[in-house]
Amino acid sequence: MHIEPGLVSEAKIALSYATAAAAGGVALFHIATTAREQGIASLAARAVIATLGVFIFFEVMPHFPVGVSEVHFILGSTLFLILGAGPAAIGLALGLLIQGLFFAPFDLPQYGMNLTTLLVPLFALHEVAKRVIAQGTAYVDLQYRQVLALSLVYQGGVVAWVAFWAIYGQGFAASNLAAIGTFGIAYMAVVLIEPLADLAVLAAAKAIRAHGSAFVTPRLYTAI
Repeated sequence: MHIEPGLVSEAKIALSYATAAAAGGVALFHIATTAREQGIASLAARAVIATLGVFIFFEVMPHFPVGVSEVHFILGSTLFLILGAGPAAIGLALGLLIQGLFFAPFDLPQYGMNLTTLLVPLFALHEVAKRVIAQGTAYVDLQYRQVLALSLVYQGGVVAWVAFWAIYGQGFAASNLAAIGTFGIAYMAVVLIEPLADLAVLAAAKAIRAHGSAFVTPRLYTAI
């Protein structure tokens, strides 16, 4: 995952530090909530799983440059449904950092932009989930329309933030808008895959019946 180097000039990139700091603050809230409710050990275990998952999404699964960024199969709603918002946030942040440190050092200057692009849609997803998933419904019992809505929120949020950075950096030139459109259309292909992945993972979790496991969010099995 990366915003193309040079898309936002060094003179403008300071904004990304502010947005990343704000996103990091919200992430700390979710992390602290998870630690308080499920314990440090559960938080750490799920964070490791999330980080490994994000690394696979970024470096192992197919990814290709399109327009102003790259298209990755970042299964954000899958991470959220299985692990919870706090561990998912850690995994996205660390996975992105590992990618920059060891595989794509040219991405490091854009870390704040990329972090914002991945985390803010996750927190939006967390809020939308409260509205589209009725109280008393465990995640393993979700229907296709519900996971589709969650996927649209996350992937749409990623596209919206990429578009914001591209316009912030390069303005409303026709070529820039065309590149944004190309990226957005290509990225929406992920929406066709993610709900199916979510349902497959949720079905597997339901079959395993790992109630009370420290490796998943309690909401996966427990109706709240």
